[in-house]
Amino acid sequence: MVYYTAVMAITWMALAVLAELVCENNRMSVDRRGLCYAEFALIGASALAECLSVVLGDVPGMPGWPILAAKWADYVLTPLACGAIAWQLRIHNRWEKVLNALIVFNVVFQTIAFAMGRMIILDANNHYTYGDLHIVYVAVLLAVIAILAIQFVIYGRSFSKQNRGSLYLTLALAVTGVAMQELLGGEARVAYLSLTLCAAFLYIRNGEFFQLAQDKNMEEQRALLMVDDLTGIGSRRAYSDELKGFDEQGMPADLAVFCMDVNGLKETNDTLGHVAGDELIRAAAACVRDVFASFGNCYRTGGDEFVVLAHMDKAQADEALAELERRAKAWRGHDGVELNFASGYALAADWPDATPEGLVMRADHAMYEAKEAYYRQEGRDRRRRR
Repeated sequence: MVYYTAVMAITWMALAVLAELVCENNRMSVDRRGLCYAEFALIGASALAECLSVVLGDVPGMPGWPILAAKWADYVLTPLACGAIAWQLRIHNRWEKVLNALIVFNVVFQTIAFAMGRMIILDANNHYTYGDLHIVYVAVLLAVIAILAIQFVIYGRSFSKQNRGSLYLTLALAVTGVAMQELLGGEARVAYLSLTLCAAFLYIRNGEFFQLAQDKNMEEQRALLMVDDLTGIGSRRAYSDELKGFDEQGMPADLAVFCMDVNGLKETNDTLGHVAGDELIRAAAACVRDVFASFGNCYRTGGDEFVVLAHMDKAQADEALAELERRAKAWRGHDGVELNFASGYALAADWPDATPEGLVMRADHAMYEAKEAYYRQEGRDRRRRR
């Protein structure tokens, strides 16, 4: 009894620690906290019921009904405690429905079987033997454990293979503890300790997987920030990050910075609407990507402004701008909209002392000179129409 009492005391203390951990965890939702508290309470209550049934049997002159009541509570709460671990996984499928039906059946069945005196039979010394219906309880408990195992396997599929081993070992711990108690008897009453450890490991795993899910979500959000929604090429955020990388690691000797702007976008927006303007921007991005993607990274840094950070020499840069112009002239949008770029570039080889930002400024200056030349040739005021 000393060993058994110590096991039970450690079990209840561990459940209290787990409950406090849940209470202190602000990341958990209210409903998940409620599930944890219910799970811990069921494990603790079932352990208490079994403990009472053992202790009361050694009290001289104890009537039989308190012992039977404690055993009834034990047989009702133990499958519930196993079910609570499965519910903690929050997998809503047909197996959960079967589990719920089994637990409800067990509550009704135990109530009737104990009332009929066919689950537990007490002698004059309050020593009990199993009745003829006890085999039904064993079958129900085994079925609950089997469903728990199935739910663990299903739950494990949502994680990578390297994260499943500890999950399955946690299940094995719970099953082993229950099996040892039911098969070995005596003082090998470690079912509730194993269920408590299982609950603790699940809490740890859930916290870890929550953090993994948060990290994955942040990575996905970051990936979305790196892509321009309208065009699908790199965003201004991605462009800024690459420039910072050059500041930290040094500027490549063959770096070529291109700045491009779409001529006539404001006129298109004013006369044909922003749908046509968006079509023009997407077409411009497609041309930029098709020409420069094999040399470096393409970004949309503003409304109709694009920057390319590439690895090219002067001959390649000139050929790329010529190819960009050919593709732009070949494109026609709805209502006959035409695509025309103002472009400029700067090479690190020509400006060895320049910073990456300084190289961008020189490319931008060259682009604006090309834009001014375009509008002078067209005889229009660039400040009024772009």
